[in-house]
Amino acid sequence: MIRFLQPWWLLAAIPVLMVAGGYVWRQFRRRADAMRFTNVELLRTLVPKGIGWRRHVPAVALLLGMLALATAMARPSIDSKVPLERATIILAIDVSLSMQATDVSPNRLAAAQEAATQFTGQLPESFNLGLVAFAKAANVLVPPTKDRETVKQAIAGLQLAEATATGEAVFTSLEAIRTVPADGANGPPPARILLLSDGYRTYGRSIEEAASAAATANVPVSTIAFGTDEGVVDIGGQMQRVPVDRLSLANLAESTKGFFYEAASVGELRKVYEDIGSSIGHRTAPREVTHWYTGVGLLLALTAAGASLLWTSRLP
Repeated sequence: MIRFLQPWWLLAAIPVLMVAGGYVWRQFRRRADAMRFTNVELLRTLVPKGIGWRRHVPAVALLLGMLALATAMARPSIDSKVPLERATIILAIDVSLSMQATDVSPNRLAAAQEAATQFTGQLPESFNLGLVAFAKAANVLVPPTKDRETVKQAIAGLQLAEATATGEAVFTSLEAIRTVPADGANGPPPARILLLSDGYRTYGRSIEEAASAAATANVPVSTIAFGTDEGVVDIGGQMQRVPVDRLSLANLAESTKGFFYEAASVGELRKVYEDIGSSIGHRTAPREVTHWYTGVGLLLALTAAGASLLWTSRLP
């Protein structure tokens, strides 16, 4: 079905229709004027022989060509099905105050940002990628998208906040995965969560609840632990120890069939998505056919010129 992306340009057809109306009116007027001649034989000698109906062909072709070109200005398009990969990865990054500890150079958060940026750069372009940041609450900063630059900019702009809601991060990531449109495909999209944290949950639902929800949704959660047992941070003027809860992060990964890392390389992180599988949906997108109308308009204009030269030795 043809539809127009800029339908207001169809108004350009009005002058063409006015010219067509003027031509028809002129033909009737010419016939009325011809009736005034009393000498019909003389009238026939004034009309070129052998033309007849053909004298209208150049005018009709020219008007149709102008109408096609006017329609082309409205950007005609047809709906087409575009295949869309639904496979989705969610990056969940801990931005709690403990992530400012400098036991990992230059600090835990900066190391997590670097790892997340590297992961974003190596992820296949066909995959959707979303970003969740969590401290006392978990928030979707970037919904699943194929726009890698948006994700990288959001990673670079992460800000620290109080508390650590690791469980909420998993639940929020699962909600973000559910927002990926079906686009005609069956079932939820194949998905993975990559959670970057220093561990200890201090707020929100438990990690065990989150692991159960992820396992039920068949979404593996891979985790990367940042920090050492010697990490300290200045909170309210007091230095506090912030050791890493490796056990909780490892259990979260194991119970959801994900991977646990401490110092993950780019090659290791490839395991997070290399077996993710595929789910192809289809979205409807307009495909412009302006060139069809422009081509028809040009062809009709050439037809008008050729017919006029052939039968009247002049251009219309």
